[in-house]
Amino acid sequence: MSKKIIITIDGWSSCGKSTLAKQLAKKLGYVYVDSGAMYRAITLYFLRNHVDWTDKKEVNAALKEIHLDFRPNEQTSASEMYLNDENVEYVIRDLVIAEKVSDIAAIKEVRTFAVAQQQKMGTKKGVVMDGRDIGTVVFPKAELKIFMTADNAVRVERRFKEMYEKNPNVTIEEVKSNLEMRDYIDSHREVSPLKKADDALVLDNTNLTPAEQLNKALSWVKEKIKTK
Repeated sequence: MSKKIIITIDGWSSCGKSTLAKQLAKKLGYVYVDSGAMYRAITLYFLRNHVDWTDKKEVNAALKEIHLDFRPNEQTSASEMYLNDENVEYVIRDLVIAEKVSDIAAIKEVRTFAVAQQQKMGTKKGVVMDGRDIGTVVFPKAELKIFMTADNAVRVERRFKEMYEKNPNVTIEEVKSNLEMRDYIDSHREVSPLKKADDALVLDNTNLTPAEQLNKALSWVKEKIKTK
């Protein structure tokens, strides 16, 4: 596969977007960009620095102090999120961040800031990026757009297992409530709401294993490269 394309993966929370994106990037030798980690890192900065995100001046001033980049972990080869030269990959997965990230990601100035950085990362192609508006806003001309979905109960169970490993005190009710809130905010926000791009291929992985969903996505990649 010598020709390189841009692959976007959008969809609801806890559908396994990042799992698939990482699998594809590894298999294809592409760069994986976790757009959600960028919004989580911005949220972490806002919370740590008590930024009033309802105040446009404060938001703009804070964004000028934020530098985001992905750096490879030498042990795992995975890309990890750095905020102002600090590795925050694990801090940003906390439920406290999850509860605020959709609110902060809905702010126009925050999205403009993040999208500009994401588009810069895709200039050389050979990129897999997942998020909420990658195929509709960030890369509307991407060669392959995937929209992921799964049954709600399955999504809650997956998210609960992930959160429980980090925080055994978390309850399934908390996770369900958080997912429902994020789904509502993501799909109803004024700026870049979550929606399927007209030319996106739908991948429902409710009953698929990670290997099965990877094979399905790889077959789509081969088709797109063949017709490119």
